[in-house]
Amino acid sequence: MEQRELEELKGRVLCAAVLEKAGFAVDLKESTRRAVKHRRGSDIVIVIHEGRGWFDPLSDAKGDVFSLIQHLDGVAFTEVLLRAAELVGYRPAETAWQRPRTQRPTVSLAERWRARRALRPGSATWRYLRHERHLPEIVLRAAIRQERLREGPLGSLWAAHVDDGGIVTGWEERGPQWRGFSTGGAKVLFRLGVPAGLRFCVTEAAIDAMSLAAIEGLRDGSLYLSTGGGWSPATQAALQTLAARPGAQLVAATDANSQGEAYASRLREIAEAAGCDWLRLRPAADDWNEALKEKAREEVERRQRRGGLPHARRPHQG
Repeated sequence: MEQRELEELKGRVLCAAVLEKAGFAVDLKESTRRAVKHRRGSDIVIVIHEGRGWFDPLSDAKGDVFSLIQHLDGVAFTEVLLRAAELVGYRPAETAWQRPRTQRPTVSLAERWRARRALRPGSATWRYLRHERHLPEIVLRAAIRQERLREGPLGSLWAAHVDDGGIVTGWEERGPQWRGFSTGGAKVLFRLGVPAGLRFCVTEAAIDAMSLAAIEGLRDGSLYLSTGGGWSPATQAALQTLAARPGAQLVAATDANSQGEAYASRLREIAEAAGCDWLRLRPAADDWNEALKEKAREEVERRQRRGGLPHARRPHQG
């Protein structure tokens, strides 16, 4: 088969089609328009480049649709071509959030960030974080002081990722009905806490970083970090810079699941290469926000058992 024919075949088969046929399902909660996460048991593949590219977040595997078939099935290239040809014209199921693309005026990342209002008490975003996510006011105000939070559309949160110089490179977007990352932004690290601290607690989401900070009471000397659920070269470089500080401790506070363990292993490798202290810190639930909410539920139950909650006033008799 000539190169032209190979490219034509490659262009007619989507990575999502290969994954759907192989038994993978889209994880809507963990997906964005630009990076769609597919799961099959403990296997994870993220599809990018409008369905033409992919990578495995738990290894270094990545490539095009041909390499994906080889990655999944371990077959020779001639068999790869046959299996790809069988999928020509096959359209995978569309995800719920897919919408037609519209042209928007070009606005810089910095302008978009500055245009959003800082988080303020009583707003829809504040209520979402306080009542649905159970984040305490002291943590939210600390993040506000450090210019880490903005109010997104429809009561959602924007949580800034910044580089070593404090420049905003992008932001995590979280809300009652939405999860994503800023279009055109770059994942580095969400950072909350003491900039000159030496204890670096690495989580997978900004809300988890703030939840761990709440559970620990914003521990002195700690910097609470989020990779935004990804692991970009810029994230790797930022973590290596932090780990190189004399006296540093790298705390792998990633989720209590297979992906969290894979990220923890990467953090251990960074710590060992830098010669710094390393610790694995697992949440009691799947992630730190779930652990925080469980702690809040237990506190309510304790107050109820002690009769500490105010009772409804009885109506006057007579």
